[in-house]
Amino acid sequence: MTSKGGQGGVLRADAARNRALLLRAARDQLAAGDDSLQLNAIARLAGVGVGTAYRHFPTPHALREALSADRFRELVAEAEAAAGEEDPVAGLRRVLRFVLASTLADGGFAAVLVAAEDAEAATSALKKDLDLAVAHLLDRARAAGAVRRDVEAGDLRRLLCGVEHALRAGEAGPARTELYLAVLVEGLRPPR
Repeated sequence: MTSKGGQGGVLRADAARNRALLLRAARDQLAAGDDSLQLNAIARLAGVGVGTAYRHFPTPHALREALSADRFRELVAEAEAAAGEEDPVAGLRRVLRFVLASTLADGGFAAVLVAAEDAEAATSALKKDLDLAVAHLLDRARAAGAVRRDVEAGDLRRLLCGVEHALRAGEAGPARTELYLAVLVEGLRPPR
């Protein structure tokens, strides 16, 4: 087996161990309140060489993608479940609420969610799965007359990141979150 670094594929045992050490160090750094994700510092904390860190994660964004992978998989599962709900508007609110909670809990996840380019193929595949589930949900909501025709799944990702930013800039309590979600859902309705 050969090492594929951070680009997917099967890793050698030592490469997998180093990747895990880097991810753990990055999570510890984030938990300590430092979201800079400077690869030199993370390599030092992980006890690996800087070159090893850059082989696995060529940029801080690549590291952020790897840190967000589990949260992304949860989001895809939630979107697929919401797309299967009987009431498409309830399903839409469910997935919007989940995305917003996820991005508020992890600001780096919002950056991964709206990035124009992905560092890893796995992230691109997760975005595609997410967009398919959300597109299905939007199609059902359109058929019910609840969503305008020109809104696509990618638009929703970007709009939610804007709402997340607005909540971080002010009071991000549950009442304000529900207010902003209600405004967003109302804005998705077809023009009168």
